[in-house]
Amino acid sequence: MLRSALDWLYLVAGWLAGLFLIVIFLLMMGLSVGRPVGFNIPAGDDFVSWCMAAMAFLGLAHTFKSGDMIRVGLLIDRLRGRTRWYVEILALGIGLAFIGFFAWHAVQLTYDSWILNDVAGGVVPVPLWIPQLGYSGGLVILFIAFLDEFVHVLLGGKPTYERPPPQNADEVIQRALESAV
Repeated sequence: MLRSALDWLYLVAGWLAGLFLIVIFLLMMGLSVGRPVGFNIPAGDDFVSWCMAAMAFLGLAHTFKSGDMIRVGLLIDRLRGRTRWYVEILALGIGLAFIGFFAWHAVQLTYDSWILNDVAGGVVPVPLWIPQLGYSGGLVILFIAFLDEFVHVLLGGKPTYERPPPQNADEVIQRALESAV
């Protein structure tokens, strides 16, 4: 039950990232088409930048867990057996510590903005904690994904983000198409 709840969380975060991408597109098109005809979206650039941050951070956990995040395996791909497991645990532990640090401070920043009633200085006075939720929420979900993966590998499971190499050209194309969805 916990596994399905976590997978649902990562999927919802990925869908929200996709939704923010669509909002970015609509805002950019509205700004581009609207300017020549005298139509302006107040603080449109601010909304686009907030949506871009939310999209980037909310998409991280889904990307990580689905194996689509760029991973440099120059060292770890050469290791086998218990040595590889130790290095994998070390890498996940370091990643967990860094992401935990950033998530903690992102949540603190969002909380401080809420407590202090901090408002954006642009044309539209938006409380800053609202756009900061995408940033801090995405980092918290990524932290959960890293903790999930750390425990999974620690208990002897194969990393879910690690895919076997493609066996032929058709499999390369199929993976590229799956990653684009």
